[in-house]
Amino acid sequence: MILLDDVTLTYPDGDARVTAVDHVTLEGRPGLVTGITGPSGSGKSSLLALAATLIRPDSGRVIVDGTDATALTRAEATALRRERIGIVFQQPQLLPALTAREQLRVMGELGGRGSRARRAAVRSRVDELLDAVGLGDQADRRPAQLSGGQRQRVAIARALVHEPRVLLVDEPTSALDRERGAAIMDLLSRLTRERDTATLLVTHDLVHSDTLDETVEVIDGRARVREITTRTR
Repeated sequence: MILLDDVTLTYPDGDARVTAVDHVTLEGRPGLVTGITGPSGSGKSSLLALAATLIRPDSGRVIVDGTDATALTRAEATALRRERIGIVFQQPQLLPALTAREQLRVMGELGGRGSRARRAAVRSRVDELLDAVGLGDQADRRPAQLSGGQRQRVAIARALVHEPRVLLVDEPTSALDRERGAAIMDLLSRLTRERDTATLLVTHDLVHSDTLDETVEVIDGRARVREITTRTR
């Protein structure tokens, strides 16, 4: 579960401050995909950065899997993000020299103080995750040998390596055609249910809104629930 509880975020603008997020309360629940929509400049990216603990709100709380991230030190917040939050960026940001399998293995090796047994367990999940995103037969290919949709699937699998409780996804279909975008949205919906993650997904593309369980519209830094869909799980 992730809860943004009455969060406000402002940025300096000369002698004044601009409000990017204005007293927003938003909850992402396990097994559900919550879409965050709205026009450019409305505060969607700022909201996702707060959820990712990349920045701290001016006020309010960010609760990740029962932990108040706003009460943590910078190092503690980094550890929380590494262990409990998976992030899929708008661009896959894969390392060109590494195969799909190696992209995930490198992620499994990050984070320092995990035991050897823990890192071995992470590595053992790599092939299972690649199978889960439909790339088991592409595991030894490098990014240049994969399509845009396949690269995004690798990025999704990489974000799930540490079995996060929260998955944050930024515009996953922006660089894809409609068919590949639909496939990525279906995949995220399925993995969210199967792995019981709380998924927050920023999107401009409402063509695929039928794959979302809940839609929250952000306008001028304020959020309101637009739709809740009941799914058979």
